[in-house]
Amino acid sequence: MHLNVPFPILRWSIRHLMTRSSQTCSWRRNYSFYRDEVKSLRAVVNPDISKIRNIGIMAHIDAGKTTTTERMLYFSGYTRAFGDVDDGDTVTDYMAQERERGITIQSAAVTFDWKDHRINLIDTPGHVDFTLEVERALRVLDGAVAVFDASAGVEAQTMTVWRQAEKHKIPCVCFLNKMDKPAASLRYSLDSIKTKLKANPILLQIPIGSGKSFTGLVDLITRQKMTWQGSSLTYDGHAFETSALQPSDDPDVLQAVSEARATLIEQVADLDDDFAELLLGQYSESFDAVPAGKLQEALRKVTLARKGVPVLCGSSLKNKGVQPLLDAITAYLPAPNERNHDLVRWYKDDLCALAFKVVHDKQRGPLVFVRIYSGSMKAQSAVYNINRNGTERMSRLLLPFADQHIEIPSLSAGNIVLTVGLKQTVTGDTIVSSKASAAAAVRRAQQEAESKSSSQRESSSLVLAGVEVPEPVFFCSIEPPTLAKQADLEHALNCLQREDPSLKVRIDPDSGQTILCGMGELHIEIIHDRIKREYNIETHLGPLQVAYRETILQSATATDTLDRTLGEKRHVVTVELAVHALMESSTSCDVTFEEEVKTQLPAVVRQAVENGVQSAYLQGPVLGFPVEGVKTVIQHVSLEPGTSAAMVSACVSRCMLKALKLAGGQVLEPVMALEVTVGEEYLSPVLADLAQRRGTICDIQSRQENKVLLATVPLAEMMGYSTVLRTLTSGNATFSLELSSYEPMNTQEQNILLNKMAGLA
Repeated sequence: MHLNVPFPILRWSIRHLMTRSSQTCSWRRNYSFYRDEVKSLRAVVNPDISKIRNIGIMAHIDAGKTTTTERMLYFSGYTRAFGDVDDGDTVTDYMAQERERGITIQSAAVTFDWKDHRINLIDTPGHVDFTLEVERALRVLDGAVAVFDASAGVEAQTMTVWRQAEKHKIPCVCFLNKMDKPAASLRYSLDSIKTKLKANPILLQIPIGSGKSFTGLVDLITRQKMTWQGSSLTYDGHAFETSALQPSDDPDVLQAVSEARATLIEQVADLDDDFAELLLGQYSESFDAVPAGKLQEALRKVTLARKGVPVLCGSSLKNKGVQPLLDAITAYLPAPNERNHDLVRWYKDDLCALAFKVVHDKQRGPLVFVRIYSGSMKAQSAVYNINRNGTERMSRLLLPFADQHIEIPSLSAGNIVLTVGLKQTVTGDTIVSSKASAAAAVRRAQQEAESKSSSQRESSSLVLAGVEVPEPVFFCSIEPPTLAKQADLEHALNCLQREDPSLKVRIDPDSGQTILCGMGELHIEIIHDRIKREYNIETHLGPLQVAYRETILQSATATDTLDRTLGEKRHVVTVELAVHALMESSTSCDVTFEEEVKTQLPAVVRQAVENGVQSAYLQGPVLGFPVEGVKTVIQHVSLEPGTSAAMVSACVSRCMLKALKLAGGQVLEPVMALEVTVGEEYLSPVLADLAQRRGTICDIQSRQENKVLLATVPLAEMMGYSTVLRTLTSGNATFSLELSSYEPMNTQEQNILLNKMAGLA
């Protein structure tokens, strides 16, 4: 049914819904559709699945992700003015902390239309402390735009997010941003994509001019020249001049286009056999005569198969090259129905969706971001959460526009939607329409497995894969200002943990203190700031501490007997076990039973023994940090009838502690991979400083005018490094840190740490 609503009323009603639902922000933005086209509400809300693009923008910090997103929103008609990261008025960076610091902290979703396509776009953070935000966004996206600073090429965090995209098999398009910078280099950027990302870049555009004289692009597929005129102060980039290349144009440009297009055709032919056959058949006399449409089709196939990545260039800040990037997103990145999700065929037309993010709204409570894989979602309906084994009712559905939302009655497969009313759902939960539909999907999966005569392993789980949460590396205590605020602090931490699975909160068993565990200094600082602003609690943070690990140096055997009478019951257990050090690279902890013991023990007792071993692994023999790289072999267990499982676990834990102490403890410290980009004149003081921090230099590379220093440094030595680096280089250096591995500490450093922890240093 089409609603024939006059366009001004339609536009007013949508704007009214948006501004009414914007509770948390004082500024308002208007959504405008194409001025010459009136769409029905149904077309606005539920576009055809082949016209949907779910994409993410990912890059190293400061490459221009948020600015690129802002320009996309402006050129698509969603915003009436440019948002600027430096001015703190961007749509996607709407948190107070993001606006003050000029960085993205939370991934933000925006929905907009480009030509006849619906684009659901997620702007992700670039800082390594918020890697999980990128991970969970990529988990539900179909394609990604990797943004590069054209003067720096591939940087440290770019490699991390690229690996994440590869893990989820996501097709990508590359955008070389900042072509207006004096040091921008197309050739350098392409080489770094090849060498560092091991990708196959396919150049689709070449720039006209470079640095400040960068005025336009030539599209190699269509041989169209696009030029943007005027200064950035007066010219918004909305209109640009498009014309076919003429023989009278600059000979250097014509030569460069001819060579680059020949390379492009050759690359695509190498990667797509059908296109190669077409060239050798119909266009064997002149490869250059191949139509743009055929080349585009082949390029799309290559991109979707992840054999190559299209590369475009421009300058988001100067409003150049963003419209062709939007065209490339719709032309080369996949629609939701072009991505192969096994689960979807088992659910058929029933609802199957994944909750991938939770945010807390003061008025509405928890808002859950959901990606719909099959079926459709309706407001005021009940859904079944497979992970929590419970039914919940959704009160409303909203289309996300950063922190503003439009209420909608229903949404179909392939879309990203915001739900209100799901109180129990957390990141990584699979949502279906009912328990019966999940059971029906199980039956279909089993029938398919039987018909293929294959194992039924794939049908055993009808849950969409969630998100792998990295282990925290920093922790510190957090205390409320008064005991009366303790309950409020616990509520705030519960809400923040639901929003951010990489934040861990635990209670110290010895001191009773609340411990915050996070991904880095900035992560914990932001959490502290959010508790103060959003929950109005002035908390006190203890000193930042490093999350060490422990292992053992040799094998050891121990025996322990527990004999205790509780009430009228006597509990007697005797345990004998051995602990062995695994290979250095191993981070796991195993527990095995000798064959004779395994056959004698009932399943309940075996479980109790395993629980005892696992609880002992949580507290090592040296400093009480978790243990890794240890194998435990249970050699003998005997117990008298009536002995409880809890007593068995307690005896095993005590025996484990004895064995671990006999085996000799070794502290493992987190070692970070450090990348510093610095001018050559400041290289010596930076190297000298790293030597004092027990750093090991791996490589020194050249990047244009700068040097890139690759090193490994213990995390304990990196506290407050950003301030020191700024001082040493007069603010002319940037750095990024990422957890590399856990390495054994030398004896001298371990003794210093032990004295420090004991309060003797």
